Amino acid sequence: MDRKDLNDLLWFLSVAEERSFTRSAAKIGIAQSTLSHTIKRLETRLGLRLLTRTTRNVGLTEAGERLRQSLAPRMLEIETDLAALMSLRDTPSGTIRITLSDHAYESLVWPKLRDVLSQYPDIKVELDRDNGFRNIIEDGYDAGVRLGESLEKDMIGVRIGPDWRLLAVASPSYFESHSKPLHPQELIQHVCIRIRQARAGGTYAWEFEKDGQELRVRVDGQLTLNSSLPMVDAALAGYGIAYVPDDLVNHHVEAGRLVAVLEDWSPPFPGYYLYYPSRHQNSPAFRVVVDALRLRSVG
Repeated sequence: MDRKDLNDLLWFLSVAEERSFTRSAAKIGIAQSTLSHTIKRLETRLGLRLLTRTTRNVGLTEAGERLRQSLAPRMLEIETDLAALMSLRDTPSGTIRITLSDHAYESLVWPKLRDVLSQYPDIKVELDRDNGFRNIIEDGYDAGVRLGESLEKDMIGVRIGPDWRLLAVASPSYFESHSKPLHPQELIQHVCIRIRQARAGGTYAWEFEKDGQELRVRVDGQLTLNSSLPMVDAALAGYGIAYVPDDLVNHHVEAGRLVAVLEDWSPPFPGYYLYYPSRHQNSPAFRVVVDALRLRSVG
């Protein structure tokens, strides 16, 4: 295959991942017209339509999706091999891409990496805040951050945070006109601040547990968000009951700005882990990031 053909495939993969000619062209550093011409040339050479184009976005045809799934893991292997070559250098360097939730970013990852990055200026880190579950191999990430209970079996998991729990909270003003729920099922009668699951598309059914009994409650309310951080703000403003990580609201509860309910139905669960493929990520730069994020003690 001609070297030019390989370049065309790389540019196609970029468009397939970005779902945008504009963003992809900016990322590659070329004109959008050049990128569009290259993709059309690739489609002509293959005799297949790879992309569907509208005025607002770019989608993949069945052939385009099959090509993306074939190329992505191969490119990740090449990038990993190149990263391994960088180990021959004295100073750790390279780019590490991590997908993680807003909560993981705010509570753990950025606070831990902030000082480390200043010590290693040749290490570049891309943190993609996404509250859905990403396929890190297909989507070209080096690692991801998930709760321990959600880890895939074929991944290496490194614990980076302590146990935590979700806590149902609302403002004192809300409970002036609503009784406090004593059982999770009573939440059906309340105004709740829902959260939409990015990848699944539906809203999260609140999960509770007590004395071995597990409950899932499909709540309703006026406001639906896709991140825990704005849910806290909405609860403080009196828009209803939010079910959010306890470390985001403990100080508000202690100060009396929020009131916690159903605490006996909210046991702790395993905290965040950094996960990555077992056969990858041996570069010095990646090891620096893993060591910086690793939880030193539990409890």
